[in-house]
Amino acid sequence: MDQPRTQMAGHRTMPHTADLRVDAWAGSRERCIAEAVLGTVESFLDVSAAHPTGTHHFQLTASSDVDLLVAVLEEVVYLMETSGEVPVDVELVPLDATVGVRFATIGAEALPQVGAVPTAVSLHELTLAASPGGWFCSVTLDV
Repeated sequence: MDQPRTQMAGHRTMPHTADLRVDAWAGSRERCIAEAVLGTVESFLDVSAAHPTGTHHFQLTASSDVDLLVAVLEEVVYLMETSGEVPVDVELVPLDATVGVRFATIGAEALPQVGAVPTAVSLHELTLAASPGGWFCSVTLDV
């Protein structure tokens, strides 16, 4: 797979059979996961003019980097399903044994829908790893 080789942060989405693939990259693990979240939300909502109206805080304990990526993305799906809120800004802060996560959120109904809403995170072909150019992750979402 062609991985971006830059310290700058970003993300891209690609169709993947009946699913959606999100690639993200950044200089740190936390920013890479945040980019994956933003890529996920942008795959189904136009957030270009979004201004957050709320905040959702939580802490996670994960046994691996990949488990952390999955847990954060599962929280995006859960939040959308239970409250109709989506993150438009993301911050992850490593704590002693956990990671603190802050989503700046907005109601999805306030934004134009541009794609299918993800319903789950697939564990197939899941990647989150450091590379010479920074961190890279790739995840498939069921839509």
